[in-house]
Amino acid sequence: MNIIPELPANKIIKLLKRKEISVEEIVLAQFKRIDEVEDKVKAFISLNKEEAINEAKMWDKKIHEDKKIPPLCGIPIAIKDNICVKNEKTTCGSRILENFSPPYSATVIDKVKNAGCIIIGKTNMDEFAMGSSTENSSFYVTRNPWNPETIPGGSSGGSAASVASGEVTLALGSDTGGSIRQPAALCGIVGMKPTYGRVSRYGLVAFASSLDQIGPLTKDVTDCALLLQVISGKDNKDSTSIDRPVPKYLEYLIPDLQGIKVGLPKEYFVTGIEKEVKESVLQAAKVLEDLGAKVEETSLPHTEYAVATYYLIATAEASSNLARYDGVKYGYRTKEKTNMIDMYKKTRKEGFGDEVKRRIMLGTYVLSKGYYENYYGKALRVRTLIKRDFEKAFEKFDVLLTPTSPTVAFKIGEKIDDPLKMYLSDIFTISANLAGIPGISIPCGFGQNNLPVGLQILGRPFEEETILRVAYAYEQSTEWRKRKPEI
Repeated sequence: MNIIPELPANKIIKLLKRKEISVEEIVLAQFKRIDEVEDKVKAFISLNKEEAINEAKMWDKKIHEDKKIPPLCGIPIAIKDNICVKNEKTTCGSRILENFSPPYSATVIDKVKNAGCIIIGKTNMDEFAMGSSTENSSFYVTRNPWNPETIPGGSSGGSAASVASGEVTLALGSDTGGSIRQPAALCGIVGMKPTYGRVSRYGLVAFASSLDQIGPLTKDVTDCALLLQVISGKDNKDSTSIDRPVPKYLEYLIPDLQGIKVGLPKEYFVTGIEKEVKESVLQAAKVLEDLGAKVEETSLPHTEYAVATYYLIATAEASSNLARYDGVKYGYRTKEKTNMIDMYKKTRKEGFGDEVKRRIMLGTYVLSKGYYENYYGKALRVRTLIKRDFEKAFEKFDVLLTPTSPTVAFKIGEKIDDPLKMYLSDIFTISANLAGIPGISIPCGFGQNNLPVGLQILGRPFEEETILRVAYAYEQSTEWRKRKPEI
């Protein structure tokens, strides 16, 4: 069925339950779509067609036998290539892991498989999740389905582009400073960063361990709730996983917002934000008011320090986490015959890309003797102040409403040679990671060159159900989700 690439998972599941379509037909429809557009989008690093079709046949047999099927039975899913899948290449978009196949799967992989999802392939990304455009992949640049001359966002650009282009129904990404929400916004889909600790990080290749979080990228809010339900929960393999009950998120998807208080942080509507982005978000606030919400301006006074704080903490943690790639244990090793120390140096020089090297050096510097307290120590204290800003705001408001990105998708190559401009692409998303709170991005309009604009909704820790409720009510009252890229 040619309509499959256009449908969200919740509608495909209804077709399956009515036995109007088979799982094999779903999977074949997705691979047909991949054949049609992948050369233009370049969303995937690797595909898994043979195994996906075999799994589809297995699920069709169970459905035919009227066996009880799991909640996402037969739904195709793409996996960001920094999430381990047993015996399948997990490259992190880097030459240093180009031929690495992990001996185990991440907890989220076990969960989506148990829920019936069929893994279609691994998606392209900025190397080790370091970037905002997917231009830092060591393999190739992923392109935005709305305009192939523009970036899809990053670092989960491959996952976002695969969903937006209809190559896959669902995708998983990781979010360290906005790497799910920003590409979701630029590609016109839904992307969510759960509360830190809500979803297991076991099997996620670490970039910055106190910031990283796995989350869903989907076609609509209902699918986001379905996938979040599946991947959430305590995991004994992850010491940062929190033991808290997981709500039944679908029950909170109601079309009105009576009693909901919404804050508009004034610091997020600053000079530099594109006019169309600002207008789209403010118009979205009016829609929420029409749905019964009360909207007021508020302040997060330490927002201006978020970018500096984030890049001190994230690079420090990255320099520590990436020390394991030395050519000894696994991954790439230089072919030059040399002594051990030179082997370390040459392996890392040849295996890492420029952005990864830049962040390792920055992180090593801020952690070094004489600079640790002046930089890393101060950044940790400012992080606490940023977290307290949110705590104070959430005493009055249920959610906060902001733009996801200050701009729509920019042209490939436009900012790659200016790291500072690139880092500012995440200016509206990084605070949520520093504070550990949940956030979602949903489409709210179109800006320059008819490219998508994203609306970010932030909530209290472990209250994903509230931001899903607000996102769903807005989505159902607008038509943005119905517009698709013509690729």
